[in-house]
Amino acid sequence: MKMVDVGEKPKTGRVAVATALLRMLPDTRERILAGKVEKGDVLAAARLAGIMAAKRTPDFVPLCHPIALSGVEVTLAPEDAGLRVRVQVKTVDRTGVEMEALTAACAAALTVYDMCKSVDRGMVLDAVQLEHKSGGRSGTWQREEATLAEAAAPRRRTRAKKAR
Repeated sequence: MKMVDVGEKPKTGRVAVATALLRMLPDTRERILAGKVEKGDVLAAARLAGIMAAKRTPDFVPLCHPIALSGVEVTLAPEDAGLRVRVQVKTVDRTGVEMEALTAACAAALTVYDMCKSVDRGMVLDAVQLEHKSGGRSGTWQREEATLAEAAAPRRRTRAKKAR
């Protein structure tokens, strides 16, 4: 086991977007949106948890490089099934921010669960996934629309053009 040496790689702009779905009862979702959860502002706490988790990712993922993040945006949107967490992380560095985006999406969803478990213990954290990544040697990758019945996630990848 070893941490990959990225010392010779150039610093480039990188972006990653991850999402997670927290399935819950409609009443739970409505309580969150109306600000009627005993512990307080669920959406604000989840956004803050996501930002904090992105910054601390190397503390949780053993071989993940500590990198300087230039931005973390966490949004939570209501859906029929519950709440969709979306996280976008940006950096200018030698390695990507996919793990930071995924960690942030999980932490935001777990915070919602923690704050609402007294009214809905049946919530399910589902579909944690990378949606987009760009920058670096491997270029851009974008998740294509897929149905849950599909076994493998379809993907599209474009190679970055080499500088001359």
